Amino acid sequence: MMKNMMGGNAGMLKQLQEMQAQLKKAQKELEKETVTGSAGGGAVEVVVTGAQKCTAVRLDGEKVREMKTENLQALVMLAFNDALDKSRKLMAKKLSPLSGGLGGLG
Repeated sequence: MMKNMMGGNAGMLKQLQEMQAQLKKAQKELEKETVTGSAGGGAVEVVVTGAQKCTAVRLDGEKVREMKTENLQALVMLAFNDALDKSRKLMAKKLSPLSGGLGGLG
């Protein structure tokens, strides 16, 4: 009986190690993928990775030229939040297949 239990633990450990490797792979993929958030009809764009790192902020010079500072700041914030929302969705999509394996551990 004890041997049987140890064999089950070894199988669970192997499953956990495989899931950890898959998680690391998914995280590396997320670091390479990007999403773009925008505001003001494209006046401001923010590019964020799937790991939620900002890689670029783009301003359309024609659209922001006469804009008040407060309005531009608000658009940057809106674009950044849009990009973060998209990044979170991308992360959830990438990681959701991995969370299904956790049900077998209980």
